[in-house]
Amino acid sequence: MKQDFKHIVPLKDLNLTDRFLFDEVMEDAQTQQDFLSIIFGREIPLLSRAETEKELRVSPSVRSIRMDVFSMDEEKTIYNTEMQKKKQTDLAKRSRYYQSMIDTSLLKPGVPDYNDLNQSYVIMVTPFDLFGYGRYIYTFQAACREEPGCILQDGAFRIFLNTRGTNDDEISPELVSFLHYLENTTDTAADSSDSERIRRIHRRVRDVKQNEKVGVKYMQAWEERYYDRKEGLIDGQNLFLLNLVRKKLRNGQSCPEIAAALEQPEDKIRHIIEVIETHPETDDEELLEVL
Repeated sequence: MKQDFKHIVPLKDLNLTDRFLFDEVMEDAQTQQDFLSIIFGREIPLLSRAETEKELRVSPSVRSIRMDVFSMDEEKTIYNTEMQKKKQTDLAKRSRYYQSMIDTSLLKPGVPDYNDLNQSYVIMVTPFDLFGYGRYIYTFQAACREEPGCILQDGAFRIFLNTRGTNDDEISPELVSFLHYLENTTDTAADSSDSERIRRIHRRVRDVKQNEKVGVKYMQAWEERYYDRKEGLIDGQNLFLLNLVRKKLRNGQSCPEIAAALEQPEDKIRHIIEVIETHPETDDEELLEVL
């Protein structure tokens, strides 16, 4: 275990592109307000402090979502902000699903007018260019294909922020500076900025990094992720082994032959064979529970 802990990035060295630090920092109402105000280029007064890791579940049979940062301004506009450090192919559709789940939670039963739906923004922050056009910010709102100037006024927006954009002359210097700061969350980067908002956000970052309770929480979160990954790896290895044993049984191989071929202890292979033969109609994933 000591060797594994050597790979932990210390809390003091995290950047805001690291989800743990991002969530902790954005719990503060002023910080989240500054963050949104930089993005939109105007003051966004919030009703209350942001909620982090907010879960939305509409039904036990429907996949829930856990939002990184959820907030609402004084005009009841909803903002869901997600920090996405790892590049994945499903981000566009994930943003669609998040927006639909948010909408589902906004209207109470019996409300007859869909115009009561809040305006909402799903904001995804990424240290990569998901779309490849070199832009720092990509804003999406439904438009008519036949009449491009005809915008669907449904109040739903999705924004993708790219910290590695190149169109510096097309957006505000403050936003450019802030997006760079997300990847380089240091005293030097904050001090070199002309933005009071960025310096104020950095003071919050420093307070979080120096907080002993947050430090303990960070270690606990890292341990949970470590054991989850370890358990998942073991399950994957056992599932693969189970599948191989089943195939070799179908080919008529004996327990000693299978153990020798797979370089596994014979008693382990014998146990797997017994489980397979005892539950002939059960698929391999369910058999993992028996193993």
